[in-house]
Amino acid sequence: MLGEVFDPKADLHIYEHCRPHWSQAGAVVFITFRTADSIPRTVIEHWERQKQDWLKRRGYGPGDSSLILKELTEQERVEFNQEFHRCREMFLDTCHGRCLLKRQELGRIVAESLFHFDGQRYRLGDFVVMPNHVHLLAAFPSAEGMKEQCDSWLHFTAFQINKALGEKGKIWQQEPFDHLVRSIAQYEYLRQYIADNPRKAGLREGEYLYRRRPD
Repeated sequence: MLGEVFDPKADLHIYEHCRPHWSQAGAVVFITFRTADSIPRTVIEHWERQKQDWLKRRGYGPGDSSLILKELTEQERVEFNQEFHRCREMFLDTCHGRCLLKRQELGRIVAESLFHFDGQRYRLGDFVVMPNHVHLLAAFPSAEGMKEQCDSWLHFTAFQINKALGEKGKIWQQEPFDHLVRSIAQYEYLRQYIADNPRKAGLREGEYLYRRRPD
């Protein structure tokens, strides 16, 4: 396996901005980057209303859903993440926005950036570069390494993509989504999810970049 599964008894680093990000040294994490135009603001606002309704029906008061999540039981947190992760992933697969990464030369900028420090700063697992988002599995030697590397990937690739386009503008949504892998079964499920993503989105060969890490 790429790394270890999440150990709830081991040290855990939690970084919070718009949402909490959990990281643990050596643990495998599933990360999703999405382009800034991949999900319209109106859709995000609709999801936030749905989240508030979901929480209200379970007895939690109104407020910032990312803060209320801290109060959920482990089972409630799993159910919440499953419900709204599915909404997000299904919408991403509609390939909304400019879909810049469908262009092979731009998709390769992202793929080459992921490969660049593999084996040095992190261990890179399977990944897929979709037209408007990226899914990947990775393991970092330190808990803080995930945030630092994600920031590096986003800043470097945004600069290079803008340079290739002759533009200046926001390429990525600021914060990636991340999830610590809880079991070997979940790890295998996520590997298959990454492999299946282009087919589910109806993409043809040449409209995405997929890499499966050798077993």
